[in-house]
Amino acid sequence: MRYFDLTLTPEDGAIHPVDRAIAAHVAVGREAIMHFDALGDGSAILLYRLQGDAPALIEALSDHPDLYAHDLMDLAEEAFHLYLHVAQGEPTRSLVSLAEKYALIIETPIEFIHSNAVRMTVIGDHDMLRAAIEEMPDSLSITIDQVGSYSPDRRDTLSSLTDRQLEVFRTAVELGYYEIPRRATHGEIADRLGCAPSTVDEHLRKAESRVLQSLVG
Repeated sequence: MRYFDLTLTPEDGAIHPVDRAIAAHVAVGREAIMHFDALGDGSAILLYRLQGDAPALIEALSDHPDLYAHDLMDLAEEAFHLYLHVAQGEPTRSLVSLAEKYALIIETPIEFIHSNAVRMTVIGDHDMLRAAIEEMPDSLSITIDQVGSYSPDRRDTLSSLTDRQLEVFRTAVELGYYEIPRRATHGEIADRLGCAPSTVDEHLRKAESRVLQSLVG
C-alpha cells in the first residue's frame, strides 16, 4: 500500500456549496474536516472543526438549499465542531466517486490551508492512486507533496498532541521554522495563529517533547 499526501486547491477555494458558504463567512475560520462519509442516497455527512462565531455561522447557513441538518458541539472550547448533512456537491462528489472506483482510502482529518486549499492523504495501490489523480476534475489544482509506503503507525507520532499543540506544530512546519536556515520565528508563527509568541514557545516545546519521546521510546 502507498500513500500520497496531496494539496488540492479548488477554483473557488471550497470543496462543496455549503463549504463555500462557510469559507465566505468572515466570522469563522475552517481548520479541518474530522470525518466525512457518503450515504446511499448520494448525500454526505461532514464533521468540521472550526474557529469563530458559531451562532452567526448557523444563522447564515440556516436557509442554504444544500444543507439538510446540522449540529454544534464543543462550543466552550477554542475550536468548535459542526456536524453537517448535505446534498451532493462538487468537487466532493467527484472525490468520493474516484475513491470508490479505485478502492482508495481518504484519511482524516483533512486540513484547510492557506484559506483556499486542503491537505489530505490518500491511501491505496500506487497505480490506482495515479489513475484517480489523472481523473480528478479540472476545477481542482493538485500538488503531490509526498509519496511513500503506508504504515498505520505513520500518524501515531502526532496522535499524542492536543489539537492546539498540533495546530502550532503544523503551522511551524508550514512556515519553515524547522528548515535550515530557519525561515520563521515564534513571533511570525504567533501572528499567523493570533496568539502570543510565548504561547507558541510553550506549545512547540511540549509538542517537540512528545514527538521525540514517541520516536525514541
